[in-house]
Amino acid sequence: GFRHYTVADCELNSSKLNDIEYTQSYYYNKLEYVRFSSSVGKYVGYTEYGIKNAERWNNGPEVIARRGEKERYCFHNVGIDVEADLTKS
Repeated sequence: GFRHYTVADCELNSSKLNDIEYTQSYYYNKLEYVRFSSSVGKYVGYTEYGIKNAERWNNGPEVIARRGEKERYCFHNVGIDVEADLTKS
């Protein structure tokens, strides 16, 4: 069968919380077709289907909702993990 799944990720490249990048990728059958990136601030499509969805989502309320995910999802979880890692090292 075919699989559809979404992966949300916070990438941290330094100890500064402002350097975090939030991404949410959409996959169909192991092929990424569209991604939201907080550094770009919008959806980017990688396939014909993904480009159509990205255009539609970038013009709707979806992109506004995703822009707040970096603060809501990443800052909360990564802040806890960074502090725990720094106290261990």
